[in-house]
Amino acid sequence: MPYVVVDLEWNQAMSAKSSVFNHLPIRLRGEIIQIGAVKLREDFTPGEEFQMDVRPVFFRRIHYKVKKLTGFDKERLAGGVKFKTAIEQFLDWCGPDCTFLTWGYDDKSIMEQNLIVHDLDIDWMGSWINLQLIYNMQVAGDKNQKSLATAMEHFGIEQTRVAHDALGDAYNTALVCSRLDLPAGLARYEEASHVLPSCRRAQDDGAEGAEPLEHIALEGYGSREELWGSDAILDFRCPDCGGPTHLQRWVNQGDKRYMNVAKCPEHGAFLVRIRVRNAEDGSWAANRLVYRADEKLLEFYKAKGTQSRRKRRRRRKKAAK
Repeated sequence: MPYVVVDLEWNQAMSAKSSVFNHLPIRLRGEIIQIGAVKLREDFTPGEEFQMDVRPVFFRRIHYKVKKLTGFDKERLAGGVKFKTAIEQFLDWCGPDCTFLTWGYDDKSIMEQNLIVHDLDIDWMGSWINLQLIYNMQVAGDKNQKSLATAMEHFGIEQTRVAHDALGDAYNTALVCSRLDLPAGLARYEEASHVLPSCRRAQDDGAEGAEPLEHIALEGYGSREELWGSDAILDFRCPDCGGPTHLQRWVNQGDKRYMNVAKCPEHGAFLVRIRVRNAEDGSWAANRLVYRADEKLLEFYKAKGTQSRRKRRRRRKKAAK
């Protein structure tokens, strides 16, 4: 089975309140502007390389933070290829039945989001491995998320490629692979993903940086009421055991986005997020994402619920005048 180390660079919206989000089916965290990848040889050392710049269509202005980090400017952004073309060429280069290796969970979720907003096939995204888990299991011995630079320093790997360049970071990640016992790490990967769950991180904007446990499309409903009355929403089942959960109150986040907390007696709390949309054929649909809810996500849900109640009270007072 071929192993391909992947790294992505992406642009972000100029503002969290940008109007571009009103036209997207999901909350796009970042739009890919560069794909870098390295195939591993049979001895797990770096082999053939791939790199391609991608022209964004949603976040077309380069964010100042991204420009500072990657060195991309508006001329380089404009010179990239279309995302669909980039994916076609990337998959052609990869070949069939690849296992993708990344440093962290972000690259997988960003790739998945970009495929969704471009309405492209997502079935090829089968096996993705977070190498941080293998590194922590074999080297670090703790549950803290380690940077690629930390791993390189540990193994004495000299920085010969540009950092925050997709191919440069993919190549350096491949060098770390060559120092790990990758076959043993892959064999114990499922164990590592349960033992070291804190490598899944949530950013300050709630669940946007966390890796979803589930991401499914709910389609083909005749009306909005039929969608909201479906078992997929009202009878939410625990992702761990399949048993019933107790849903709390749906919080309206605006822009047809809602969230709730579902509690399983055995496996704890989950954050459920719904983005409703009216399809072109007149039917109703939604994307449902589910996250394991730690204390930070529960506080995020509580804070958004308080905001929502305050807005409703203000609207009622205004209507009563």
